[in-house]
Amino acid sequence: MTGVKRKKNSVVWRKINSFHCADIKQWCRRRLPILEWAPCYNLKENLIPDTVSGIMLAVQQVTQGLSFAILSSVHPVFGLYGSLFPAIIYAIFGMGRHVATGTFALTSLISANAVERLVPQTSQNFTTYSNSGVLGLSDFEMQRIGVAAAVSFLGGIIQIAMFVLHLGSATFLLTEPVISAMTTGAATHVVTSQVKYLLGMKMPYISGPLGFFYIYAYVFENIKSVQLEALLLSLLSIVVLVLVKELNEQFKSKIKVVLPVDLVLIIAASFACYCANMEYTYGLNVVGHIPAGIPSPRAPPMNILSEVVTEAFGVALVGYVASLALAQGSAKKFKYSVDDNQEFLAHGLSNVIPSFFFCIPSAAAMGRTAGLYSTGSKTQVACLISCVLVLIVIYAVGPLLYWLPMCVLASIIVVGLKGMLIQFRDLKKYWNVDKIDWSIWVSTYIFTICFAANVGLLFGVVCTIAVVIVRFPRAKTLSLENMKELEYKAKTEVEGENLQQVKIISINNPLVFLNAKKFHADLMNAIQKDNANIQPLDDINKYEQNTLLNSISNGTCNGETPQPYPNEKCSVILDCTGLTFFDYTGVSILVQAYTDCKSQNIDFLLANCTASLKKAVQYCGHLESDKHIFFESVSAAIGAIHLNKNLSKFSDHSEV
Repeated sequence: MTGVKRKKNSVVWRKINSFHCADIKQWCRRRLPILEWAPCYNLKENLIPDTVSGIMLAVQQVTQGLSFAILSSVHPVFGLYGSLFPAIIYAIFGMGRHVATGTFALTSLISANAVERLVPQTSQNFTTYSNSGVLGLSDFEMQRIGVAAAVSFLGGIIQIAMFVLHLGSATFLLTEPVISAMTTGAATHVVTSQVKYLLGMKMPYISGPLGFFYIYAYVFENIKSVQLEALLLSLLSIVVLVLVKELNEQFKSKIKVVLPVDLVLIIAASFACYCANMEYTYGLNVVGHIPAGIPSPRAPPMNILSEVVTEAFGVALVGYVASLALAQGSAKKFKYSVDDNQEFLAHGLSNVIPSFFFCIPSAAAMGRTAGLYSTGSKTQVACLISCVLVLIVIYAVGPLLYWLPMCVLASIIVVGLKGMLIQFRDLKKYWNVDKIDWSIWVSTYIFTICFAANVGLLFGVVCTIAVVIVRFPRAKTLSLENMKELEYKAKTEVEGENLQQVKIISINNPLVFLNAKKFHADLMNAIQKDNANIQPLDDINKYEQNTLLNSISNGTCNGETPQPYPNEKCSVILDCTGLTFFDYTGVSILVQAYTDCKSQNIDFLLANCTASLKKAVQYCGHLESDKHIFFESVSAAIGAIHLNKNLSKFSDHSEV
């Protein structure tokens, strides 16, 4: 008996151990996304495009690292560190396969507030000649990076805390108009902060409420102090950058390798400045000495964490929002999913761990991510390859950048923000789709300009919630369901054949950012539930070929009537009678559902649409040529399906 009990106990323990092992493996795959895609990495297909993308990304990482470090009011070398360590951490924990994490203009601008407040320029006179012993940098520079690292550390801790609290599920409050307006306003702030370098002016650090306007007031009051050489070099750099990048974009389908104009400009400007000795001849402000190597890790100063709470929250929220928007965009573009909560963990660790290596706050940047798109990147291997090249720059190339003019770096920053600044074009889109979203965009932008990015973001979220609270009570239905599914299978006999399966889905609630994601998920589930049994297209083609061959082999084309196809494709009719109002996010989800159905060879029709909904869907989805998807009633849509069925049969018989 004891032997039997032992055997039973051993079997139970084996099951428990196997269960625990399976749980641990599943947890590791969920929290370490690199374990999902790395084992399946296709060297033959992906290595070459990832290598090309990695080289181009390294150029952007170096130039933007130097630029955003200066924007963060720290020594440029710390921007190179910020381009290295966060990218490695995110490649391990992040889910965005085409997201380039590193230094970021908005987080650098926020951390600069803490740096200038706690270690102002006036203290430089007392610390310049005191060497810290770290890479030959002064105590003043080390104090400044200490503050920036503390902001990064605390911001990362806040993001990890949000991950633990599962606040990633609350990101539906961050609508596209709010994110667009906030990032556009923050980009305007960044451009304003670079005016002093573009004009070669000596200007005190100005921040706080309405600081945007005070900067331009100071510029106009001291317009005579503009350095002509710096202004001309800035204009020349901006023209060259814009022109070459536009040509690269226009002819990217014809050229295999995009010209790295940022790198060429840096080399040319540094060489010209060195040969002409512009630093002393014309008084141009240059980057200066960049030490080689990486210092030993050191913990950020914990005694100042309480003094940087405001900036840390700004870095945590603004950095996450901007990065999540890019991750979701890449996931939508390349057909994979992103866990909003996992992104909190990835960016939190990308801020906490690098803070021990003298890094400024990090996030994903639009310019670098767009560069990965254009160069054909496949996975995060491109980012890891760029890290290797950045490491080479840190140890070998960095000291050669001494002569790089600051006005050229400022020009690179300004042109790099083009993707954010052209979001002003979204105003037309929001005006045509939903004028309330247009109002939220404008007001969020104004608040961001007048105060700060985190204030503008908070204002936009509050406005969005307030608008929904006001609009929801006006809905015609009190149903708590996002949509009510009514399966309708029309089985009218037409010449002995069945009409294809029709699924009618009725929307009984407004379609806004609050329920848009769930609506799309429920809609896709409802469509695919019965559509899973439909025979694949290849099998249908084979069946069609066999039928044709059999009829011909019988010696006549007018032989036996071919049997109907085993399965017909599905059609979906969306009854929009109960859709009382919508916003831009809701319309975007409708367009996405239409695109998804079209890619699966499923007819997607909209019935009982209002004129405003038709206009919004056509404008948002560029469906001006697809007006046949709109019908006045469900019966009219079913009639159209019936008519198309007969026409397709007639064409098939004509071909035979």
